[in-house]
Formats: sequence, structure tokens, C-alpha cells
Amino acid sequence: MIVTLNKLVKGKYGIIIRMNASGEIKRRLLDMGLVKGTRVRVERIAPLGDPIEIKVKGYMLSLRKEEAKSIEVEKE
Repeated sequence: MIVTLNKLVKGKYGIIIRMNASGEIKRRLLDMGLVKGTRVRVERIAPLGDPIEIKVKGYMLSLRKEEAKSIEVEKE
């Protein structure tokens, strides 16, 4: 099942399949290791859903809700 990263619940994994961001935001996300085929896990979600903390390639990364909405993942 394909969803955006912000829809994954705490403790769930997903594989990045597409990024719908553009420009500087896309470049920054790619530089942080959020590339197609990468496995990510949602570690924490703030009470209002912003920010979302994920684990990617062995490190923790906090994303804004809008950034997470631009990343499509396949649920594991």
C-alpha cells in the first residue's frame, strides 16, 4: 500500500518510492539520504503532527509535516 510519509504511524516502516517535492527542498531531502528505495521508520510524531521524527540510514531526522507529505512510501 502506498501512502505519504506523514500517514505512517509511530513504529511503522516504509520504503521511499517517490518524492513530489521540487527545487531546494527536494535537493535538501535527497542530501539527507531520502532517496528512492531507502527504508525509513517513524520514531515519533509531535502531538499536533508536526514535526515527524524518522530513522533513516542509522540516524534520526526531523521533518516538517509538509515535507513528509511530499514523500511517498510503500508500507512494509
